Amino acid sequence: MGWAVFLAVLLAALLHAGWNAIVKSGLSKQTSMFLLSVGHGLIGAMVALAYPMPPAHVWPWLLGSGLIHMAYQLFLSYAYEHGDLSRVYPIARGAAPLIVLLVSLVALSDPMDRGDMLGVLVLACGIALMARGALTQGESRRLLPFALGSAVATAGYTLADGLGARVWGLPLAYVGWLMILSALFYTPAVVALKGRAVLRADGRAWAMGMVAAAASFAAYAIAVWAMTLAPIALVGALRETSILFAVLIGWLIFGERMDRGKALAAALIVLGVVLTRV
Repeated sequence: MGWAVFLAVLLAALLHAGWNAIVKSGLSKQTSMFLLSVGHGLIGAMVALAYPMPPAHVWPWLLGSGLIHMAYQLFLSYAYEHGDLSRVYPIARGAAPLIVLLVSLVALSDPMDRGDMLGVLVLACGIALMARGALTQGESRRLLPFALGSAVATAGYTLADGLGARVWGLPLAYVGWLMILSALFYTPAVVALKGRAVLRADGRAWAMGMVAAAASFAAYAIAVWAMTLAPIALVGALRETSILFAVLIGWLIFGERMDRGKALAAALIVLGVVLTRV
């Protein structure tokens, strides 16, 4: 991996942690996520205009993944309502590859070498330690099921999008249409759960939502570009430095509590992910 690709992937990791921080910083997490979703839809529409309509055999993948993305956004924003960025993000981000590995092992009978097994153990220990911190330090326990729900959804759309994009053969077009559908699905869902008040936001909130959407899209685009120039597993592992960025943002910018247990848990999660992907 060349230095240009290396630095670009680190930037993508920072952007991913950054848009999560923007959602977390909003007074209403669901409103922040709604604005992000609108931005996704607008960007997706601009991308989709450059490509033909999806063929019939691609629509089941798009619709299924759009629903999973809706669930992901709901779980993640609810988790941020109950927990710190530096607590929620590592659990939500770190548990997803663990779930993908376990599903691949059980349902797909994929072989696991010693490095994979060691990575799973380290990753599980890091997630357990991070979750334990939420249980023992007076934080809301409700963040855990929502963060884990977000991780399950992440694992689901990772598998669905990987297969769906391959079925179509146009990954960027696939993502463009996916963003449109996820915005269309998320809006009525969040209105049903939170009421129409969730749609009201001032100019600053709209601006931050568009910034978050742009950061989210850029992070994904950089990752896809990097995977065409460097090993996919290596790019995937390097992207998980976003966990450390999120922990640092929560600590240094949001003033969230940082102790040895949380720092160790975040480091173990990153190490576990690296071991399972390299």
